[in-house]
Amino acid sequence: MKVVIEMTLPRDAGSAPLARHTLDASLRGLGVEPGVRADIALALGEACANVIQHARASHEYEVRALMDGLRCVVDVIDGGGHNGAQPWADAQAPPHAESGRGLQLIRACTEQLDISDRMHRDGAVVHFEKSLVG
Repeated sequence: MKVVIEMTLPRDAGSAPLARHTLDASLRGLGVEPGVRADIALALGEACANVIQHARASHEYEVRALMDGLRCVVDVIDGGGHNGAQPWADAQAPPHAESGRGLQLIRACTEQLDISDRMHRDGAVVHFEKSLVG
C-alpha cells in the first residue's frame, strides 16, 4: 500500500503539530512501530519549526509525505525570504544552545537528509527519508 499526504499549511506555530499528527496517524495506520514514528515526528517538527521561524517570503509552506510500507519520504518546502540568513547552514550549534540543532536532530533521526533550493522559485526543500522496517 502507498499513502501520499500533501498539506499546504499556514506559517504559524499551530501548523507543526497538525503536520506531525497527520503523518503519525498515517504511519500508525500502516502499523509502523512507535519508535520509528517518534523519529519521523521529531524530524518533521524540526523542519516545520525552521520554516515557521525563518521563511518570511510566504504565509504558507508545504509538507509532502510518501509512505510505501518500506520507507517514509518527506519534503518540507518553504517560500524563501530568509533575510540573507542560512537557516539550513551546516554549522554545529553549541551543546547548550536554545536553537540551531535542527539539522543535527533530523540527521540523527533519519537515514537520509538533503537540502536544496527550489527549482524555478524562491525557497528551499528539506528532504528526508526513514526506513519503516527494522
